[in-house]
Amino acid sequence: MPVTPVDLNNANILITGPTGQVAAPIVDALSKIANVTALARFSKDSAKEAFEKRGIKVIRADLADRNSLAACPDEFDYVLNLAVVKSGNFAYDLAANGEGVGNLMARCKSAKAFLHFSSTAVYEYAGLSPRKESDPLGDNHRSMFPTYSIAKIAAETVCRFAAKQFEIPTTIARLSVPYGNNGGWPYYHLLMMKEKIAIDIHPEGPNSYNLLHADDYIEKIPYLLGAATTDVTTTNFGGSQAVSIEEWCAYLTELSGFTPIFNEKATAFGSLSIDTSQMHALIGETRKDWREGIRAMVENLSPELLR
Repeated sequence: MPVTPVDLNNANILITGPTGQVAAPIVDALSKIANVTALARFSKDSAKEAFEKRGIKVIRADLADRNSLAACPDEFDYVLNLAVVKSGNFAYDLAANGEGVGNLMARCKSAKAFLHFSSTAVYEYAGLSPRKESDPLGDNHRSMFPTYSIAKIAAETVCRFAAKQFEIPTTIARLSVPYGNNGGWPYYHLLMMKEKIAIDIHPEGPNSYNLLHADDYIEKIPYLLGAATTDVTTTNFGGSQAVSIEEWCAYLTELSGFTPIFNEKATAFGSLSIDTSQMHALIGETRKDWREGIRAMVENLSPELLR
């Protein structure tokens, strides 16, 4: 049986990385039922003001700079860390992602639970085999994002240390491919298909992933928080259905009439589907069918592309 979900109604919740694609729907959903504070660098005042106009508290801080976190109180019931930096500069990206999670946890020691969003990009490429949480880690995304996989691995390591050091119940959720009505990887592929831009795929196909719709990841957050322990629970986090780039592009062709141009390339991201056994045991199965989710995404963002 899945773990018991926590009750987030009226909870004080800190969400980092609130302007990102994954976090934005979470902020929207949780701000309706809880007291949400959004923490980010807010390089643009307009982004900060947009949250404030919606009645969401904001903290302007850089996780890489622990002194800037002085503005962050230690008063949150739950912390959701979705901040990510992939500038390509190793020194800054390791500080922001690795040291950053440590700085944040040191600041929020009284939290009932801490949820750190990692990525399946931490896994070493292993062909078509679904990745288990215990499988070897590696520099998976180097071809496109030089610092990303290494910084994500570093962040997980610091997160585990801080959870044990400060006795903060913690879950690390390794995201597969998140998407929703505000976009995601399949939407970029649709735009590439429209413009007849080649889509790089690994020659060892099918290139499978576990698309995770925003509706599902929002629904599962209370379960992920409920699974948190001071020994740190690490779990894959993706949709229960595995689907390949080739399959979702074929479905996008059905919807739009645009045809993908695939470019087989050994340096392209290879198949990175996940073993969902532990995830299902902890938080249960996801509910959104990937076809339904993709169609809704296109209807929301570019209805004129539907035929």
